[in-house]
Amino acid sequence: MYHQITKLKQNCFVYVKQLQNIKRSIFASLFCLPTSLLALIFFLLLLYNGFAVFYVHLPFPSKPQPEPANFSKANLAGNSLKKLPSSVMYAVKEDTPSVILKTLLPLLQNPAISVTPINHSVVLKPKKAHGYKAVKRMLSSGDNSKQFSARIRDFLGNRGCKVRFFMTWISSLKPFGDRELFAIESLFKSHPYACLVIVSNSMDAESGSLVLKPFLDKGFKLIAIKPDFDYIFKDTHAEKWFKGLKKGNVSPGEVSLGQNMSNLLRLALLYKFGGIYLDTDVIVLKTLTKLRNAIGAQSIDLENGKWSRLNNAVLIFDKKHPLLFKFIEEFALTFDGNKWGHNGPYLVSRVVSRVNRTPGFNFTVLPPSAFYPVNWSRIKSLFKGPEGKAHSTWLRKKLEQIKSESFAVHLWNRQSRKIKAESGSIINHIMLDCCVFCNSSSSSL
Repeated sequence: MYHQITKLKQNCFVYVKQLQNIKRSIFASLFCLPTSLLALIFFLLLLYNGFAVFYVHLPFPSKPQPEPANFSKANLAGNSLKKLPSSVMYAVKEDTPSVILKTLLPLLQNPAISVTPINHSVVLKPKKAHGYKAVKRMLSSGDNSKQFSARIRDFLGNRGCKVRFFMTWISSLKPFGDRELFAIESLFKSHPYACLVIVSNSMDAESGSLVLKPFLDKGFKLIAIKPDFDYIFKDTHAEKWFKGLKKGNVSPGEVSLGQNMSNLLRLALLYKFGGIYLDTDVIVLKTLTKLRNAIGAQSIDLENGKWSRLNNAVLIFDKKHPLLFKFIEEFALTFDGNKWGHNGPYLVSRVVSRVNRTPGFNFTVLPPSAFYPVNWSRIKSLFKGPEGKAHSTWLRKKLEQIKSESFAVHLWNRQSRKIKAESGSIINHIMLDCCVFCNSSSSSL
């Protein structure tokens, strides 16, 4: 036994000596390599040693992967949506809203399933938006607007209004110029006994009163009132959305918040009071009183003759019309402040495409000629004067067509604001027909 142990020790000694010889050979080879390669090898060795020393494997069971969201009718009818993990709900809401929209289309045809209630407990609140200070500035200017309810009800109830018009101006007073004033002129030229409510912070001030004074002196009924958003949005889906905006839980996005607030305000005002909403760059050509529960198409598909997009620059609806309710609901549930038009023209187009032919939604989609006789890409043509015989003939025929088929003309301010109406242009003729202060109406329209 002793001899066996001695022999084993000798063998181990020989094995160790061989390992040392191999080690010396390796190091000798390494020193023959370039310095950079040698440094890389040493770095990798250090990395391996560090990983081997500090890596600790905890034998806890792995976290199960969340189940994918299932938006089948069966799940929507029950309470399975509330059981979704918040991370999944957030991903669905923010990254793939189109999935929700598409799967909700059939729900409008199934009265047993309702998507009206908003359960905010299952929605992960985003971080406060970088534009939150801008939001506070806009909303704080309405702190003195608590008289809105009394003032608007007194105005609409005691003035013998035959028709109610609404406009919004969510901006400073400075940009309110000749075009906006002429839009008001054209409204009263066609509706001298109408009442106009301009919902605006900047217009409901001494300087704003001076701008509107010429209309008041003429006996026209109009008023500018600071908005009380809480009152206007009460009992609609906009109420909770607006609370989230004030708390910083809703991102206003990169698109002008004023634009999106105007998109929502017009819907809520008509839902609460009923009437006609007009953008401030819409010129009224003839009376709108014969229209009821109507919205205008902006463009049509030339192949099938059906509308391809609607617009919200002109809206005519009764108080608490169900389509307005759906518009407001869509705004609150799918708001995206980073996509231009998503909460405006595209919103009304989405909703109408879903509720079309659904019982209980009685409304009319008017052709583009009603309010949008010229698309935004060609609006400049209405400001151009005659340039030769052929062009003069085209202008005359186009003007006759607009006078015959259109109730109003949307001037697409974004594209035409800096363009002046030339003498003999279509806009110049319209101004002569629709002006109230004809001697002072500016050709800079």
